[in-house]
Amino acid sequence: MQDPLLDLDYKPHLPPKIDYGIAIVGTGGIVNYAVLPTYTKHGLNVVGCFDANSESAAKTASHFNIPRVYRDLDEILEDPQVDIVEISVPPWRQLEIVRKVAAAGKHMLCQKPLSDTFAEAKEIVRVAKEAKVKLAVNQQMRWDQGIRAARTLMCKGWIGEVTDGQIQVSVSTPWHMWGWLAVQARLEVMYHSIHYIDSMRYLFGDPIWITSRHSRYPLQGNLAGETKTVTIMDYDTPSHLQVLIADNHYNLSDDYFAIFRFIGTEGSINGTLGLMYNYPTGRPDTIEWSSRHYYADKRFEAKLEGMWIPDAFIGPIASLMRAIQEDGLPETDGEDNLNTLRVVEAAYLSARENRSVRLDEIR
Repeated sequence: MQDPLLDLDYKPHLPPKIDYGIAIVGTGGIVNYAVLPTYTKHGLNVVGCFDANSESAAKTASHFNIPRVYRDLDEILEDPQVDIVEISVPPWRQLEIVRKVAAAGKHMLCQKPLSDTFAEAKEIVRVAKEAKVKLAVNQQMRWDQGIRAARTLMCKGWIGEVTDGQIQVSVSTPWHMWGWLAVQARLEVMYHSIHYIDSMRYLFGDPIWITSRHSRYPLQGNLAGETKTVTIMDYDTPSHLQVLIADNHYNLSDDYFAIFRFIGTEGSINGTLGLMYNYPTGRPDTIEWSSRHYYADKRFEAKLEGMWIPDAFIGPIASLMRAIQEDGLPETDGEDNLNTLRVVEAAYLSARENRSVRLDEIR
């Protein structure tokens, strides 16, 4: 029998009821190569989809055997089969849709970032709360296999009190996959490092101080925003925990890396974020760990099943369905996600003013 200490418990846990009617608003790339393949794999009940580009919606519906293509948002909101509306549109369009969905009494899963402005993100959360509907945000990296397994190990006490956390990524990112990103003045932190920030918050809670530096690659062409960033999150803990997130999206060598590392008073955890090595093809995450508390003379390693994209996308929707059943909060509840966005905003303020920023400065 396997030692229960070695159970990494990283696979998703679905609630008892999974047949809620889901309608998709927006049928862009992320829906087609991540959301719907995962929902199909787990047998979720997608009842229809809508996109301003009707050809895109029809193509998606045909490919995934979705029974209905809606003509507009109003048709979705009038459909009694729809329990959850999944909104997958650019962040500056989410508020207007959220207002209508909340007024119709439908629960929501919103794409990340919840908004590209903090004021609008707060308004989205307020609207959902006043309407008494559940709001989750698709910050799915919390369910990445390596991140989930690392959390299990930490919770079981393998590495003691964590003193140092790192995610370091140096790859060549295919920005051409998202043409609308090219014009975004706030790019890397808002649309990529936000995943790492949210994952670190999931593991360790909210930092006190944020220090961030942003740069550009000399040959990044028409990309308007930052593509190389370093962000440090300082915590008020007895262990003086510091978190480092370092991203370079223009590593044109053949030496890519995408690693996570957690060091504690009793041991360490090291792993790879496999998706980033050849995005979007990728490979499974890996993880290895050791402990002076358990099995002091051994080192363990595992190759994990599945990948961040698409497999982690079951996490937010499963958590939302469980929250509906139990009248609780989704793990990526809108209110919680505001603190992820506070860190993002603090990172931009830090870079702009060349100083460390307290999280509570962002209101």
